[in-house]
Order: sequence, then C-alpha cells, then structure tokens
Amino acid sequence: MVLAALSQAIEARDPYTRGHSERVSVLAQALARRLGWKSSRLGAIKVGALLHDVGKLNLDDAVLRKPGPLDEREFREIKRHPLAGARLIRGIEAMRPALPYILFHHERWDGAGYPSGRSREQIPLGARIVAVVDAFDAMISMRPYRPPLPIRKAVEEVQNGAGTQFDPGVVRAFIGLWREGELDRFLPDERLSA
Repeated sequence: MVLAALSQAIEARDPYTRGHSERVSVLAQALARRLGWKSSRLGAIKVGALLHDVGKLNLDDAVLRKPGPLDEREFREIKRHPLAGARLIRGIEAMRPALPYILFHHERWDGAGYPSGRSREQIPLGARIVAVVDAFDAMISMRPYRPPLPIRKAVEEVQNGAGTQFDPGVVRAFIGLWREGELDRFLPDERLSA
C-alpha cells in the first residue's frame, strides 16, 4: 500500500510522467531477467525502479514542470532527487534492498553522473539497469520541454550511450530485448507505432 501511494504521489506531481514509474519498473524487471536475475532478486529492482524518482516529491513544482531548459540552479536541484529519495525510504525496512537503485540510477558508466560520481562496477548492477530503462522511457515519453522520440531513435540513443552513460553489457541485453520484440509487450500501443 505504501509503495502504491508513493508511486501515485510521484506521478500526481507531474502529468508528463504519468505511467513512467510503472513502465520503468516493468522494463527493469524484464531486463534483469534477461541478464539472468532469479526471482529472489527481482523484488528489489521492482521496488527500486518503481520509486526511482520518489525524491522528486521534494522538488519545487516550478522546476519539475518547467517547459524549457533548466538553468544551473534548477539542474542542481534536480540532481538532488536520488539522495532525497533514498532518505525518504531508508527508514522503511521492506524497501531497504531497493535503496541502491534509487540512489545510484543517475550515475554514469564513465563516472560523470550523480550524486556521487561512481563509475563502472562501483554502480550496483540494478542501478545500471534502471538507468538504461529510465532514460529510454523518458525519451519515448512526452515532456514539457520536448516531444517524444520515436522508439527506434530512442533505442539508437541508448546504444550510442554504451560505454559512456550506460554499462555496455546492460545496453547489449536491452538491445536484445528490443530486437526480439520483447519491449513491445511493455509499451503502450500508441508508442509502438512511433
């Protein structure tokens, strides 16, 4: 019940992200299974992916819904959401296994991410999985500052980020899901025609 309430609260703050957390969770689980994760590990990534943006509950609405590019101060505020999210749920025992995925989903393979500048295997694998599917879903979704990308273009962008933004092994598994049509069953029908 707490999980559903938190997820709904995140999406109520920003109509452009409606369904994003749920899609990220479902895609993260599919990608984790593709990478060989067993059911005992999937629960944590399900929760972590569903709540990856819970820290945005602490953001100013003007920043969260801004229709144009963020200035430096606004971007610094956005960059605080992974740490804020981890703080929000760290006291909930059942959600503790999901903390690394919430905290580190904006770290980059090359170390240029946030909040701590971790790189490569210093980033928990689940967070590397969430990073790929979060970016993909954000690209194919309408945002106040840009229209959605066609799915093929978003897949290309993910592929282009392998080795810099994303773990190359996770990207290969993601591309495999896409090539085999596995992503199709997780995406709304209207996005499939894009």
